[in-house]
Amino acid sequence: MKEEAHHSSLYQFDDEFRNTIATVDAEGKRIWVYPKKPKGTLHRWRIAVTVLLLSLFFYGPFLTLNGHPFLLLNIFERKFILFGQVFWPQDFFLLAITAITFFVFIILFTVAFGRIWCGWACPQTLFMEMVFRKIEYWIEGDANKQRRLKAAPMTLNKAARNIFKHFLFLLISILVAHTVMAYVIGINEVKLFISEPPTDHLAGFFGLIAFTLVFYGVYARFREQACTVVCPYGRLQSVLLVKDSILVTYDWLRGEPRRKLKRNEEEKRGDCIDCKLCVHVCPTGIDIRNGTQLECVNCTACIDACDEVMVKTHKPKGLIRYSSFNAIQEGKLKLFTPRVAGYCIVLIALLSLLIFFISTRQDIEMTVLKAPGTLYSKTDDGQITNLYQIEFINKTFEDVPLELKIESPAGATFMRVGGPKINVPKEGILKGLYLVKIPPQDLNETKTIVQLGVYQNGKKITTSNVKFIGPLKNQL
Repeated sequence: MKEEAHHSSLYQFDDEFRNTIATVDAEGKRIWVYPKKPKGTLHRWRIAVTVLLLSLFFYGPFLTLNGHPFLLLNIFERKFILFGQVFWPQDFFLLAITAITFFVFIILFTVAFGRIWCGWACPQTLFMEMVFRKIEYWIEGDANKQRRLKAAPMTLNKAARNIFKHFLFLLISILVAHTVMAYVIGINEVKLFISEPPTDHLAGFFGLIAFTLVFYGVYARFREQACTVVCPYGRLQSVLLVKDSILVTYDWLRGEPRRKLKRNEEEKRGDCIDCKLCVHVCPTGIDIRNGTQLECVNCTACIDACDEVMVKTHKPKGLIRYSSFNAIQEGKLKLFTPRVAGYCIVLIALLSLLIFFISTRQDIEMTVLKAPGTLYSKTDDGQITNLYQIEFINKTFEDVPLELKIESPAGATFMRVGGPKINVPKEGILKGLYLVKIPPQDLNETKTIVQLGVYQNGKKITTSNVKFIGPLKNQL
């Protein structure tokens, strides 16, 4: 405890950071962030991961399985295709379980590894830091050049740079908007939007304009504010993170007390030379040396910048690194904690439940309802009849011919209004009226259970029990 108190007394953090946001000044005005161009080993790894993920993102709408989209999230028609399997509103509980499973996985991943998702895989970070920011570095130069260009009076050169930059921003936003739209309505529909006049697809056309303006606004103006102000995930850190969570962390035991680099210095100081490069490269403008903050997206730019300084000052790398609070303070990294174990158990249970429901999911569903406003009737030959509405739902990509049979009681027969043929269209619904007849002698009660069997190519695929209403005994 004495050693911990000693190190705490040497820790030169600025406690005011807790009361402010790095991108907003005292008057509430926006502070525009000009991060220094990142470089280093981790940044090169992030480039490789970005290339892979963005390639999958843009290629995804063209990816098919058995001639159908691999992934489609059509919220307008309430039709979802995941891994080549189509899900309809009747499968909502499966989507709900999938969403809950995904959220539990995010919680588990955050408890164990912090916001590594934000830095390495979040679309906001990928596009902002690895696409749009790279374009700025290419056109306007590094952070200092961007500041000078911003402060300089308007010239032809400055106007040309701005116009060219925002033209590329808009072009990429259009491309992203079309790709997102393809995930929603399908790539073939998007191709029609492109090849045919906008007046033929006004809803889609205005949708693409809205998507484009949103993307352009976020990446051209809103930027890091999406992470620090809007995104709820950063605020969930205070609930989800623990002292054993792996984060981008500053080793205060090794780095404090900070010192300016001087020659022939004899006083024992920490390894941090207070160069502030970790602050200059941060895309959200924070000082990682103040500890974990909601603005930190774990992009690792500060790690690369600090490692470069450590090499130049002949110090070991890793003053800023992936670690946890307890790992730095106690010198021991604990990843599998009781909390992580608890989340793992919940996640495994949800995955098992999801796998069970998907594996037992039926491609054809049947719903049988008594026709509204009807009770029963008698035919000329004395048989008792009930009228039913039967709905068949085909969740496959092929038309399915079906055969309906009455399993019990033995003397029951039925007739389909409109003809005997049952052919359920692909990804569609077939409704029909069915008249069930039962001889009076087979009715022992006013309510008799009739079992219906649905057959496909001679094989029973599902059954349904319905109530058949008949007259009282003395009325037969």
